Amino acid sequence: MNNRVKPSTLPGFMELLPAEQLLFNDLLDTIRENYEKFGFLPIDTPVLEKSEVLLAKGGGETEKQVYRFQKGDTDISMRFDLTVPLARYVAEHYNDLEFPFRRYHIGKVYRGERNQRGRFREFYQCDIDIIGNGTLSLYNDAEIPAVIYSTFKDLNIGDFIIRMNHRKLLNGYFQHLKISDFPSTLRILDKLDKIGWNKVETELEEAGLSIEVTQEIYKFVFLSGSVEEKLKALDSWNITDSLFQEGLQELKVIFSAMEAYGVPKENYTLDLTIARGLDYYTGIVYETFLKDYPDIGSICSGGRYENLAQYYTKQALPGVGISIGLSRLFFQLIDGNILTAKEKSPYEVLIIPMKGCEEASIKILQSLRESGVSSTIYSESGKMGKKFKYADALHVPYVIVIGEDELEKGEYSLRNMKTGEQEMLSLEKIKDCFLKETDV
Repeated sequence: MNNRVKPSTLPGFMELLPAEQLLFNDLLDTIRENYEKFGFLPIDTPVLEKSEVLLAKGGGETEKQVYRFQKGDTDISMRFDLTVPLARYVAEHYNDLEFPFRRYHIGKVYRGERNQRGRFREFYQCDIDIIGNGTLSLYNDAEIPAVIYSTFKDLNIGDFIIRMNHRKLLNGYFQHLKISDFPSTLRILDKLDKIGWNKVETELEEAGLSIEVTQEIYKFVFLSGSVEEKLKALDSWNITDSLFQEGLQELKVIFSAMEAYGVPKENYTLDLTIARGLDYYTGIVYETFLKDYPDIGSICSGGRYENLAQYYTKQALPGVGISIGLSRLFFQLIDGNILTAKEKSPYEVLIIPMKGCEEASIKILQSLRESGVSSTIYSESGKMGKKFKYADALHVPYVIVIGEDELEKGEYSLRNMKTGEQEMLSLEKIKDCFLKETDV
């Protein structure tokens, strides 16, 4: 045939081989289990939304990256994050939800970003949010780091630190310094990790700030010491701005509650350089980094916002949440050899039937499965060497070969593919071996 098309994936779309997909699924399962352990409820919104709903806020760089098309009379867009669909979801189902509404959502989102290494146009986000009805206690802000700590401890991808700041503290300090353009100043500060203080200082001065003001900002963002020492120092500055004081008092409540939640002090810090340039954050902000691999950047981020669904309802719906961009994180972990796909089989046992014993072997297979032993069967024809090679290629730990003699005796050879040892056992004893996790 001359009309065959060369198989290839679109740029920016990640596709994994089975060994890596198993590893990816393990990470996904760990995140999901932690979210559920903390009492978050699952939701799943459509990948496609009405453009008028998804893009209600309008403007910004994100809108330029949206995949958008017309189908009949309907203007449709693909979701670019999980937060905007959550806002629509809460507004639409407001009367059917119990508040605080604790939701988690793990799903793919789409952005037509410029193609570059480690940046994807289709990628998984793993979000949690706690949404209040009118008000939301600060203790929820303190629980989010507990979720982050539990999740990344169980992911076991390296030592990590949750860097926290507070937008009220920042904005109050800007008011104290008589800075009028908060958003621009925050966006410049948000570049600090990437471009360093010298370039940030230059941009601040180009934005109209005096040298004296930039020096005061430097003193603020590079305040050193433990969390307690920084809070004490900020107290001692005697800044009277009400927003600054409100942020400072909220931080004290949050850090105290985090200790009650059992978040170890070595896993979090008050980092006054963290700005989170997104305009909708109004309170606490979080950025999580791997201590040994800071160049990877933030692996989990989020914060407090005051009005989630303001474009869809008059109801005041404050919230706090975080997001893990799992696809990008996974790529970076694999690319940096921080994480490697292990030789792992999707099942514990492979049954190899001799000719004429296929149906009897299938019955044994079903019996193993019903007992909770993950297993499959190799029913293709071929030499025995080829069949064992298949088991080796998939890293199957145990193989059972079933012939007429085995069926007649009711005992089967269970072969350990790693050691080569084998033992004749009844089907019930084979089940017991796996269910008791006994080495055979």
